[in-house]
Amino acid sequence: MMAMLGLVPTMAVAQQKPNIIYIMCDDMGYGDLGCYGQQLISTPNLDKMATEGMHFTDAYAGSPVSAPSRASFMTGQHAGHGYVRGNREYWNKVGIDQTMFNGRGDYPVVGQEPYLMTHDIIPELFKKAGYNTGMFGKWAGGYWNSKYPNTYAVDSLGNTDTSKYTTTSSMSLPNKRGVDCFYGPICQFQAHTYYPNFLNRYDPEGKGDTCVVAETMEQNIQHATVFSGDTDFENRAEYSADKIHQYAMKWIDRMADKKEPFLGIFTYTLPHAELWQPNDSILQKYNQAFHCDEKSHGWETGNWYYQNNNSHAQFAAMITRLDAYVGEIREKLKERGLDDNTLVIFTSDNGPHEEGGADPTWFNRDGLLKGLKRSTHEGGIRIPYIACGPGVPKGVVNNHQLAFYDVMPTLLDYIGEHDAAKAHSLEASTEADPYDGISFYNTLTGNDSKQKKHDFLYWEFHETNMMGLRMGDWKMVVDKGTCRLYDLATDIHEDTDVASKNPEIVAKMKQIIKEQHVDSPLFKVTLPR
Repeated sequence: MMAMLGLVPTMAVAQQKPNIIYIMCDDMGYGDLGCYGQQLISTPNLDKMATEGMHFTDAYAGSPVSAPSRASFMTGQHAGHGYVRGNREYWNKVGIDQTMFNGRGDYPVVGQEPYLMTHDIIPELFKKAGYNTGMFGKWAGGYWNSKYPNTYAVDSLGNTDTSKYTTTSSMSLPNKRGVDCFYGPICQFQAHTYYPNFLNRYDPEGKGDTCVVAETMEQNIQHATVFSGDTDFENRAEYSADKIHQYAMKWIDRMADKKEPFLGIFTYTLPHAELWQPNDSILQKYNQAFHCDEKSHGWETGNWYYQNNNSHAQFAAMITRLDAYVGEIREKLKERGLDDNTLVIFTSDNGPHEEGGADPTWFNRDGLLKGLKRSTHEGGIRIPYIACGPGVPKGVVNNHQLAFYDVMPTLLDYIGEHDAAKAHSLEASTEADPYDGISFYNTLTGNDSKQKKHDFLYWEFHETNMMGLRMGDWKMVVDKGTCRLYDLATDIHEDTDVASKNPEIVAKMKQIIKEQHVDSPLFKVTLPR
């Protein structure tokens, strides 16, 4: 386990506005934490955070896959209204440049479909509120061109002109979207190898950056890349998850010295595949416990995932490693006198994955829920959600139904920006600029009796051609146009389709879906028949 820093606490001057650290991990399932029922993976820090705060039983991601789920969080929109509704990649549109990184080829253009420039995202709103903003981990809201890092093009909608991607970077990058300090991969695809050629950085205060740049992993590029299939890849030692975490920890120190309110968005890639990490005490513990799953090393053909010799141990260790990061964050806040004025939230971007050798059934993870990542069944979208900080009741398990698009108004309410919260919520939504969130600030601060609730929650995902709607305890799953209805009050695993017995409910939910879905030329789904 990583050692905590044994420094003498130095109390920061009390701040009027609270700080926020929002931790979003990658592909962690609902049942992967001890406080949600996991028995084989150790998560003491997150379990402690749950007992010292509130954890939600009915919290939902914005989508069953990464980029659109993060877009829902950033924009306050559900997938029927949002612009980014899928993992639309830019790295696969250009060849690998073999001249980069000591001859270790890489994609010169990397990233995903950009967020609309005409629609506010969370860091921009916090900048307007006087906050310092930092983001560490995946960006996944635009693309970066290594040859044109400071050249941009914008179309009439305020979005990056995607027809010119080979000679520009996306305008929707951290340096243009309200982020003061960024460290991590712009591209979520590149985030899925933990020993990359480079990480992206934008840190004008600390490094003098004027745009997003590449920070080369000098030790890594002395060895083969993951997609070469060469086992020399195993000699790479610069582990991106640790490097991103340590950069974030130093940023917290910087913020403590500045004595100004801050928002930190920590989008750690763990426990997404590839299942490959340092062979330290965390991994060795699980190698001994789960020695039954031996596999040979090698490259998983067709993916950016390096095979490992014990996938169960690798996955469990990734979650425990992430748990240690959370413990270090909370210890750092306490060390710097910030813990009494900082809200910490932990969640996952969607349900669990089966990639790179991961096996969601082996740990009995999500046995309660049906479906995995990419599914609009509960297992693909219901996620852990834990909050701890000033005003949050301790030891509370709450069943309020919330989704990622509720986070924007909630956080604005939490910092006292009530007018901004109202303006960026369902209450002020317009056809021209829709917002779908309802602030759950009252629930978060122990005032459930005053909490406004959603009439329904909505999802859609084009890759699997699925849609989903929850209305109270009714749950509709639309699979390629075919509707199935479940009563979550008695059938949380969604085993029994009760559509034929409830035609009025089916008709009402179909109508809601048709009203909420706005056609997208990029991300098409089949509406209910």
